[in-house]
Amino acid sequence: MNVIEATGRWVRFRVEEAGRAGRFLEEAALAFGSVRSWLPNATLQMRRLGVDSLPIGLLIAVFTGIVLALLASYSFTGAVPLYFVGTLVEKTITLELAPVLTGLALAGRVGANIAAELGTMRVTEQVDALETLAYDPDSYLVVPRVVAGTIMFPLIVGVAMIVGLGAGWLASIGLLHLSSDEFLKGARMFFSTFDVEYGLVKAGSFGFAVTLIGCYKGLRARGGAEGVGNAATQAVVYSAVMILVLDAFWAMTWLHGRS
Repeated sequence: MNVIEATGRWVRFRVEEAGRAGRFLEEAALAFGSVRSWLPNATLQMRRLGVDSLPIGLLIAVFTGIVLALLASYSFTGAVPLYFVGTLVEKTITLELAPVLTGLALAGRVGANIAAELGTMRVTEQVDALETLAYDPDSYLVVPRVVAGTIMFPLIVGVAMIVGLGAGWLASIGLLHLSSDEFLKGARMFFSTFDVEYGLVKAGSFGFAVTLIGCYKGLRARGGAEGVGNAATQAVVYSAVMILVLDAFWAMTWLHGRS
């Protein structure tokens, strides 16, 4: 009986959580129509969540490009022309590693930041004060951050693609003694604008998910400092899992359809 009761409580809790999440999504979608409420704050959030996150995205891109060039050279072992290093670096960075690695890093920075900030506002009753003053917390707090994340994640990933490809190019020249023409030949050989489009769309979906989860967990924080810490931790974990789920989703629905 204890096992049945525990299972029932767990199922009920998950169903209730799904209902609360659905309600939150509905309220956020309705709040999107209040452009005058969220637009002034959206530009500030673009700087905080996007521009301030650019250094970490570029740092990841630099080392990713270098490592990919070296791994490609090691894997080919003379059986494949070395100019295919450019092909591997271009494809893996634009299609997969720039969006996913940057998204995971920003899930830690952006997701935790949003959850901690809104969680602190919740436990200190600042959100209640906004409601008392007739401000809608969804249009004032949630929508600007979601819009900023959805717009800025692709911009950061786009810059990371360029920097990562450049780092791979420099590593190929300096460490692999590959000429610039050979690297560019490989990069251009199988290049398609779809590669960039696919990576940027994925990045936009990652930004939407990370900011939305951070807002949801932050506004549901309870229990003082400990509750805020738990909200930030859950926001990072759920954001990372959602990024991997969305990565698989896009691969199965969009990338697989082009093969």
